[in-house]
Amino acid sequence: MSLKEKIDMDKLPRHIAVIMDGNGRWAKKRSKLRIFGHENGVVSVRETAEAAAELGIEYLTLYAFSTENWNRPRREIEALMGLLLRTISKETKTLHENNISLQAIGDLRSLNKKTYSHLMKAIEDTSHHTRMKLILALSYSSRYELVEATKMIAEKVKRGEIDADDINEQTVTDHLFTKDSPDPELLIRTSGEYRISNFLLWQLAYTELYFTDKLWPDFRKEDLYEAIINFQNRERRFGRTSEQVSEK
Repeated sequence: MSLKEKIDMDKLPRHIAVIMDGNGRWAKKRSKLRIFGHENGVVSVRETAEAAAELGIEYLTLYAFSTENWNRPRREIEALMGLLLRTISKETKTLHENNISLQAIGDLRSLNKKTYSHLMKAIEDTSHHTRMKLILALSYSSRYELVEATKMIAEKVKRGEIDADDINEQTVTDHLFTKDSPDPELLIRTSGEYRISNFLLWQLAYTELYFTDKLWPDFRKEDLYEAIINFQNRERRFGRTSEQVSEK
């Protein structure tokens, strides 16, 4: 029996998030520039998105570029932006073929004008697709997201649109970049690192975390299946006891 056949199709996570880590190390092992790793990581993005859509995953969020990544060498940043531009143009066809809509979260205005324009066009062109939402976290950090949400809420309190005493968890959720998608049930991080790197801090409160030593350019469909099977073998209690969960 293949790994895919072992997946319980009735217990699929609606939303999977991925920290795509290890591109630089993958390239270094081959005595190549870091951008070589990023270029090969695009193949993994395509395979993962296609596999998730085929299974029936509704949302797939990929951590592509953090606000902290702007501190990398200028040459690498320029190469990454160029790769992003080429990938958006090239992979839009794949999104159409797989009925996948593209979305993006983060400080998108910090992207250069050409990249931002192509990104917005791809989002608009695929907005009618219904099979799966592929969400790219670009120039994203969760702390930045939370600060921006706090500013918006504070401004509404100032204008009298919200009473401070009425602010609750849902209020915060409704002002995040991710307000239109459910919290991820499963987070996958590649490359053997065991941290979440300022990614979806609010949204990951009850997310199951899965870590693999695979470097991102080596991640394939079978690796996604393995992560989902691992997820399905866990007991998700949400603060309850095992007995309460079994009685439900």
